[in-house]
Amino acid sequence: MRILITNDDGINAPGLKILEAIAQELAGPDGEVWTVAPAFEQSGVGHCISYTHPTMIAQMGERRFAAEGSPADCVLAGVHDVMADTPPDLVLSGVNRGNNSAENTLYSGTIGAAIEAALQGLPAIALSQYYGPDNNAIDNPFEAAAQYGVEVIRKILASDRAADPGDQDRYRLFYNVNFPPVPADAVKGITVAPQGKRANTRFSVTPHNAPSGRRFLWVRGGDQRAPAETGSDAERNLDGYISVTPMRADLTAHDALDRLKDAFA
Repeated sequence: MRILITNDDGINAPGLKILEAIAQELAGPDGEVWTVAPAFEQSGVGHCISYTHPTMIAQMGERRFAAEGSPADCVLAGVHDVMADTPPDLVLSGVNRGNNSAENTLYSGTIGAAIEAALQGLPAIALSQYYGPDNNAIDNPFEAAAQYGVEVIRKILASDRAADPGDQDRYRLFYNVNFPPVPADAVKGITVAPQGKRANTRFSVTPHNAPSGRRFLWVRGGDQRAPAETGSDAERNLDGYISVTPMRADLTAHDALDRLKDAFA
């Protein structure tokens, strides 16, 4: 198996090292793991692509490249440049430092890379490690992801291969995996869950006046431990479970189509 890995925390991020180990085990002794990751942190850029300016890319080692662009740029670079002659069989994004459950999904560069891979017709999985008081201070906060990552991915791939080929005709499925904010030995299991929404949790801004007198705004996230809908990804993560959420790059509100058609009839 040929695997392309990327992230949004940057090529030197500790979570990428965890993902490299996961990918090496999945690829096996005869497989290949290729890394194309952002040269600098790109958290929160979503599915941004560098459409109006070029992306510089540099080789950092064998099968290892850094791109001055977004995670989606890195997937484009990997598929159409670095691995153009023999495209990857699988794209993995992460392991993100922090969760991409619930509303975080919409902002995440980690998810953005998986979206781009799916749009390119490739199997793609995004992986993120929830942080919290139970795993913040342990030697390896990514312990849950490191221990369970291979098992989760293998089960997803088995399910993906069993899917009806026609199910991938329009927008290919990709998968969002979030590991709970606990040590590996405290993980309760793996659950399939829909994307949730944390109650009264939104991004906001905090103003700051620099010594020069200029005014700046810092973007702030909301409470990551706020309650979410029962059975949703964030709720299951906070209860100690790994969540797996199948997704598509289709933002259509299908439940509202008929009502809207009636309004314009």
